[in-house]
Amino acid sequence: MVDLSTGLKDLELKNPVLTASGTFGFGSEYADFIDLDALGGFVVKGTTLEPRQGNDYPRMAETPMGMLNCVGLQNGGVEHFIEDIWPEIRDCKSVPIVNVSGAKVEDYVACAERLAELDGLKAIELNISCPNVKQGGMAFGTTCSGAHDVVSAVRRVWPRHLMVKLSPNVTSIVDIAKAVEDAGADSVSLINTLLGMAVDVERRRPVLSTVTGGLSGPAVKPVAVRMVWQVFHAVGIPVVGLGGIMNANDALEFIMAGASAIEVGTANFINPAVTMEIIRGLESYCESHGVERLMDLRGII
Repeated sequence: MVDLSTGLKDLELKNPVLTASGTFGFGSEYADFIDLDALGGFVVKGTTLEPRQGNDYPRMAETPMGMLNCVGLQNGGVEHFIEDIWPEIRDCKSVPIVNVSGAKVEDYVACAERLAELDGLKAIELNISCPNVKQGGMAFGTTCSGAHDVVSAVRRVWPRHLMVKLSPNVTSIVDIAKAVEDAGADSVSLINTLLGMAVDVERRRPVLSTVTGGLSGPAVKPVAVRMVWQVFHAVGIPVVGLGGIMNANDALEFIMAGASAIEVGTANFINPAVTMEIIRGLESYCESHGVERLMDLRGII
């Protein structure tokens, strides 16, 4: 038997395969396709203090080896999650993780405070790629001071595992990772989407309603692997890798670059059962290469 278990500091996972926020709904939507309990964990759709309708359509566009999106964190708000969603997923044997977003530090804090009241919720993932309205729309995660401020504020009210999702749209992701580690993050996940744009040449207009959007899919994987490798060698907290993972070999790249776990995102849209295939693929690789414990491969390059 191959040992696929891993740990993110105090958070124990049966295997390193998680799902990425925004690509897996709230988990229950995929229950007809996969065994949720077989996952290491799953990160639910971005949750904000108040309900959000999201951006105008069109807000998704296919690109070579990926996709652009500007969905805009459409969700029913934290109270909807607590009352209607959490009862459906709280008994999962995998680990549900709530992605928390906001436009002000106070929004993040208030949302995290409400979630802290839920017995059994072991972790949140802080999305610091959101535009900070108090700073003219600059994302919290694009400056060390902004990232440190929001993480330290949430750390004061959130008592359990605090994962922070990092934006790749920065000069030095290592500096941002160090800043959130200093602020009290228990782990970091990276990368969020890369800023991109598509143009409809017939209409002579941007394809997306917001002009720019987030690029995800296989096209971003080499950038993501590089950033995971850099951050792994710079911080002392666990790293979760994501960005273009389509199969077990992709997941292994991230693990060998230093990731303690991985998140599968865009691939869920193409193949709803891809996470199960990745888990089986990791087992098969270890068996065929004589690896008894998957995490022995972490950070070997």
